Amino acid sequence: MVSVTRTVFGELPSGGGTVEKFQLQSDLLKVDIISWGCTITALEVKDRQGKASDVVLGFAELEGYLQKQPYFGAVVGRVANRIAKGAFTLDGKEYHLAINNGPNSLHGGLRGFDKVLWTPQVLTNGVQFSRVSPDGEEGYPGELKVCVTYTLDGGELVVNYRAQSSQTTPVNLTNHSYFNLAGQGSPNIYDHEVTIEADAFLPVDETLIPTGDVAPVQGTAFDLRKPVKLGKHLQEFHINGFDHNFCLKRSKEKHFCARVHHAGSGRVLEVYTTQPGVQFYTGNFLNGTLKGKSGVVYPKHSGFCLETQHWPDAVNQPHFPPVLLSPGEEYNHTTWFKFSVA
Repeated sequence: MVSVTRTVFGELPSGGGTVEKFQLQSDLLKVDIISWGCTITALEVKDRQGKASDVVLGFAELEGYLQKQPYFGAVVGRVANRIAKGAFTLDGKEYHLAINNGPNSLHGGLRGFDKVLWTPQVLTNGVQFSRVSPDGEEGYPGELKVCVTYTLDGGELVVNYRAQSSQTTPVNLTNHSYFNLAGQGSPNIYDHEVTIEADAFLPVDETLIPTGDVAPVQGTAFDLRKPVKLGKHLQEFHINGFDHNFCLKRSKEKHFCARVHHAGSGRVLEVYTTQPGVQFYTGNFLNGTLKGKSGVVYPKHSGFCLETQHWPDAVNQPHFPPVLLSPGEEYNHTTWFKFSVA
């Protein structure tokens, strides 16, 4: 059984509208999602003693989400991740996007899908959010009708993304939740054990754009096919953290993506997806300046993201899995976040 409760979360400034919160609850999980950016604001999971903790970073009030913050829990689009120099060419026409991350465009631009109010609809086991992204929004071509559905099934949170466009456009949607399985507010994720089912990854240049190589993980810091303890692994390979796309199976079917285990609490997160990639990000840019829920701060490496998605800058890299959606087609991807204890 899943219960869905609807409440007011806050009011947007200058009559921008009411942001609502939807609490989905099963016997194993409790998830709070707001209509601003389809954002997951809380996710309570029991540990092996049966004690529930909130395992996502975020804010207790709407104001937190309206300030400059790193996409906590939000759906990002129209195109998640980076597009080199904020430009691409389609059918001979050049499109220019906002440059908002070094020399590149990141997560849909200045006002991406994370910074808009979505229209909610309550379902028996979840909530569906929809919006129409107008032609030309943030520089992207075509009117895009988008639908994001969150449903609960026992210990599994399922996120489905659908979109149709009036013109050919790149589309890449993901959820940008930051997890800490020890409980949000825990100082780091070094005691988390990570596995990612990927034989290859995308090396990046100094601005974090893929170089175009699809590199084997074998013998590198990116070989996470067997579980690694994150802190020890970062030390051993002398790396600052991960912010890289791992190349998954290129099948449209559901496939295993990643598993994270926190031995202290026994909590396990497994991720399955229909997407060809996952951006594994270890919160390298968190710096302790943001005050989160219960007044905690979020220092570097205090949360990790597993953003299932198409590969970064795919619109400019023809040998990457295609990221274009044409009229008459449907973009339809699903990601499963499965929580358990071990």
